[in-house]
Amino acid sequence: MSSSDFDFLHGRWRVANRKIADIIGRGTEWTEFEASAEARPLLGGGAIIDSFFADGWEGMTLRQYDPAADVWRIWWASTRAPGHLDPPLEGRFTDGHGVFLGDDEVGGHAVKVRFDWTPGDEPVWEQRFSYDGGETWEPNWVMRFTRA
Repeated sequence: MSSSDFDFLHGRWRVANRKIADIIGRGTEWTEFEASAEARPLLGGGAIIDSFFADGWEGMTLRQYDPAADVWRIWWASTRAPGHLDPPLEGRFTDGHGVFLGDDEVGGHAVKVRFDWTPGDEPVWEQRFSYDGGETWEPNWVMRFTRA
């Protein structure tokens, strides 16, 4: 693991999204939409920031590598929650797969959040929530990236 783990993400992307329409209400109906994204390294490669643009809203992610702890931390913010920065998820890549975990609150309920990253020429990001302390995970958002 190193500060180059997310190098695969640098550049401009088209993003195919598949997302639970009502994450807060724990809905079961999936919706699909297109977005664009651009990721670039900062701080000598020890951080990556990306911008995410969907129809009617915008998001951003900051990923920062902590060499002392040998982990990445990931923060998310969007225009859907102005002034709010989500708590960081923390994790690493092992055998070509990244797993990042954290705690948050969704719709007034404590949740564990999991991001899974599968790097490559067409990376895939998946988000899951656990409402039972990590015993089970409910997928609620998948992004498939192709170069713009």
